[in-house]
Amino acid sequence: MSKDLSKDTEQKIGQLQLYEQSAQSILVQKQQFQLQQLEIDSALKELEKTDEAYRIIGNIMVASGKEDLKKDLESKKEMLVLRIKALEKQENQIKEKAMKLQSEVVSQMKEE
Repeated sequence: MSKDLSKDTEQKIGQLQLYEQSAQSILVQKQQFQLQQLEIDSALKELEKTDEAYRIIGNIMVASGKEDLKKDLESKKEMLVLRIKALEKQENQIKEKAMKLQSEVVSQMKEE
C-alpha cells in the first residue's frame, strides 16, 4: 500500500467530511424543532387546565380565546412534525451516501 492517496480517494474523503458536517447541521436543526415541539405540547397541556388564555405579542401579554390559541399551537405543531420528518429523510439520505462513499474509499485504500 502506497503512502500517497490518489486524487480520487482524497476527493472522496473530502466529500465524506462534507457529509458529516451536513449530518451534524441537520441533527442540530432537528433537535431545535423537537424542543419547540415539546414546548408546544407543554403549552397545550397547560391550556387544557385553564379557562383563561393569553398570547404574548411583542413585549405585551394579551388575552386570547382559548380555542384560537389551541388551534394556533396545533397548527405550529403540525408544521414542526412535517419539518422534523423532512429533516429525518435528509439525514437518512446523507447517511446512506456517506456509507456508500466510505466503503468505496476503504476498498480503494486497500487497493493502493
